[in-house]
Amino acid sequence: MRIQSTPYDHPEAVKLQDAVQAEYVVRYDGESDVTPLDPSMFVPPHGLYLLAYDAEDRAVASGAWRRQDENDEGYADGDAELKRMYVIPEARGLGLARRILALLEDDARAAGRTRMVLETGTAQPEAIALYTSSGYEPCAKFGHYRDYDNSRCFAKPLA
Repeated sequence: MRIQSTPYDHPEAVKLQDAVQAEYVVRYDGESDVTPLDPSMFVPPHGLYLLAYDAEDRAVASGAWRRQDENDEGYADGDAELKRMYVIPEARGLGLARRILALLEDDARAAGRTRMVLETGTAQPEAIALYTSSGYEPCAKFGHYRDYDNSRCFAKPLA
């Protein structure tokens, strides 16, 4: 597997973003993620978007982080927010999400971020298991879905 930095609006990235949105629609009774995102949010050193490719050079997994600082959505100075973690069904169980997560944490730390934060939902128990087994702990809710009952927020210090 090859993992590389890719623009957020690259065609392969868009294809995986569409796939994760389709999965959200199934898991969350017709709702997709409407968090406002812009490709510029994932340009180093303010963020990073990664794609993983298989042996046939197909994009099979993604993950990103974007810079956040204190604001009215509950973020704190020094936050890096994890976004668009996704592995296509055929590539699950290979450890790709864990590898991407570690690379994103390293990059955010190198960019001076002090805490990685993420929001997921109760219909994604696999994601919650990955994050908690990687050292993430529940934290105060933040972001676009902070007022939703099925939203769960986690954080991990990057020190």
